[in-house]
Amino acid sequence: MDGFEAIIGVNPWTALFTLLNMLITFYILKKLLFGPVKKMIDERKAEVDDAYAKADQARQEASELQDKYNRLMDGAKAERDGIIREAVSRAEKREAEIISEAKASAADIRAKAQSDIRQEKKKALNEVKNQISGISLEIAGKVCEKEIDGDKYQSLVDEFISNIGEAS
Repeated sequence: MDGFEAIIGVNPWTALFTLLNMLITFYILKKLLFGPVKKMIDERKAEVDDAYAKADQARQEASELQDKYNRLMDGAKAERDGIIREAVSRAEKREAEIISEAKASAADIRAKAQSDIRQEKKKALNEVKNQISGISLEIAGKVCEKEIDGDKYQSLVDEFISNIGEAS
């Protein structure tokens, strides 16, 4: 069995040294390799977590900016609508003023025209009175063949014409 044990056999001292060698190798690997690798992995994980946190913060800030932008746009729209309403109101008020001024101007023109018509009518009536009195004075003079007092005759004609004017 020596030959067999030598080929397949396990020497306890060799097994102990191999086990001890393996434990020392694991300890050295743990201190020199696993520790720094774990530290590097933890740092990388912290960087990734930090990147995610920054991305979430940036998304939240973008959302807040979007909300602020929407509020500003709503305010601008409301202000625009107010300005338009005010402009329309002023335009309607100015329109009413222009129409009122036009109506007043038309009324003034109409009143002036009626006044002018009355004056022209009075003027025409006075001319007609003068012509009638002149014609009637001539007719009366020819009828009577004598000179009639013009002032007295004029007052009679005026009275007659005013009576005709009142009757019509």
